[in-house]
Amino acid sequence: MRTTKSRFAVLAAGAAATALVLAGCSGSNDLKGGGSEGDSAGSDTDCSAFEEYGTFDGETVTLFSSIREVEADQLQETFDKFTECTGITVTHNGVGEFESQILVQVEGGNAPDLAIFPQPGLLQRMVKDGHVLAAPAEVEAKVDEGWSEDWKAYGTIDDTFYAAPLMASVKSFVWYSPSMFEEGGYEIPETWDDMMALTEQIAQDDPDAKPWCAGIESGGATGWPATDWIEDAVLRSAGADAYDQWVDHEIPFNDPKIVEATEMVGKILRDDNYVNGGIGDARSIATTSFNDGGLPILDGQCYMYRMASFYEAQWPEGTNVAEDGDVFAFYLPGMTADEKPLLTAGEFVGAFNDNDATKAVQAYMASSEWANTRVEIGGVTSANKGVDPSLASSDILRLAMELLQDDTAIARFDGSDLMPSEVGAGSFWTAMTQWINGEKDVNTVLSEIESSWPTE
Repeated sequence: MRTTKSRFAVLAAGAAATALVLAGCSGSNDLKGGGSEGDSAGSDTDCSAFEEYGTFDGETVTLFSSIREVEADQLQETFDKFTECTGITVTHNGVGEFESQILVQVEGGNAPDLAIFPQPGLLQRMVKDGHVLAAPAEVEAKVDEGWSEDWKAYGTIDDTFYAAPLMASVKSFVWYSPSMFEEGGYEIPETWDDMMALTEQIAQDDPDAKPWCAGIESGGATGWPATDWIEDAVLRSAGADAYDQWVDHEIPFNDPKIVEATEMVGKILRDDNYVNGGIGDARSIATTSFNDGGLPILDGQCYMYRMASFYEAQWPEGTNVAEDGDVFAFYLPGMTADEKPLLTAGEFVGAFNDNDATKAVQAYMASSEWANTRVEIGGVTSANKGVDPSLASSDILRLAMELLQDDTAIARFDGSDLMPSEVGAGSFWTAMTQWINGEKDVNTVLSEIESSWPTE
C-alpha cells in the first residue's frame, strides 16, 4: 500500500478524479522565492508556514495515486491552505488500477507531475526505466529532518534518493466488535493459538455469524489483502530473518517456511465455517471489496477483520471507534505473548519532472506540516517523527503511531511492496486470488509465484 496496497493503500476498481482547486495567490514562480510574507493577498489565512515553497501564478500540478473515495476527499483537504498561500492548484486523479495505469501513462508520454507509489518495488522499476527523477535537495532535507534512515532507504535506489515517504500504516491489526466480544465472554487473544481457539469457539457459539470477515477484491489490485495475511504469518511463524530472506529472494517462494505460513492463513480464509464475503462460502471473499470487507461487523454478521490501521477511514460516518464503541482493533498476536512482530506499509512520492511547482508540492508533501495536517483530518497514521500522536483521530491510530515511531520495535515493511513489481504487484496477488477461489492448491500457487520471479 497495499495503503495505501497501501495504502496508504490500493483501493477499489475504476477511476475517479478529484480536483483540488482553490483561489491562488499571485507572485513569483520560484520555489524559494518571494511573494507572500505572511498572509496571502486579500485573505486572513496565515501563510507563514508556506513561505519556503514560494508563490506561483496559476500553476497546476497533477498528482496520480491509488487513493479514492473517502481518502481522496481527505487528501484534498491537505492542500487547501497550501493552494491558497502558494497559488499552486493540485489536481489529483485516483484509480484502482494504479500499478498498471501509471505504466500506461508514462510509456504513452502522458506522465503526471507526481505519483504516490504504494510499492517501493514499483518505484524501483520506474526508476530503473529512467522515468522517475532523483528527489531535489529541498525534498531530501525534509526527509532527513522527519523520517528514520529505514524509511528514507525505501525511497532510495542504488544510493540515490528518489521518493519521500508520505503516509504510513500498521498492518498487524484485527478490527473487532467490542460488544459482541463482551456478550460472548471472549477475551483478546495473546497468541496465534489463542486466536485460532477463539475462532473455533465463536464458530461453535454463534451459527448465525462468522468469526471472520474478509474481502480481497480491489480492482486491478485484487488479492493484496491476502498477501498481507501471508506476510504477517511469515513474520510470525518463520521469524524476521527468514522474512528478510524471502523478500530478497534468498529463499524461494515455495520454501517450506512459506508453505507453512500460507497454510496457517488458509485455516482461516479457506474455511467455510470461519469466513465468508457475505454470499455463502469462503470463496466469496475473492469478489468482496476490501473496502466493504469489515463493514458486516457493524451488523453483527462477523466478529473480526484483519486489516491495517488505515481502514479506520472506511467506517461509516458516526461509527464510534473505541474500546467500548462500535469497533476497535487489537494487535494481531505473535506465536508467543512476548513476540510482537509488526508489519508496516507506506507510500512514496516520486516526480516525473523538475518544474519548480512540482518540486514545491513534493517538498510540502514530505514535510511534518503536511503529515500533521493529514493526521489531524483523520483516518491515517504517519511515521514522520515531527507528527504529534495526540492529533490522531482515534485511540487505535495513536497506538499505531506510537508503534511506528518506536525505533526498538521489530518491524518489517510489507514484503510484496518490496518485491519486484512483477511479483509483489503481479503474480503474488493473482496466485492468492486463485488460491482463495479454490482453483489451485498452496504448493501450486507458491511454485508459480517462484517461477515468475525476474531473473535480472
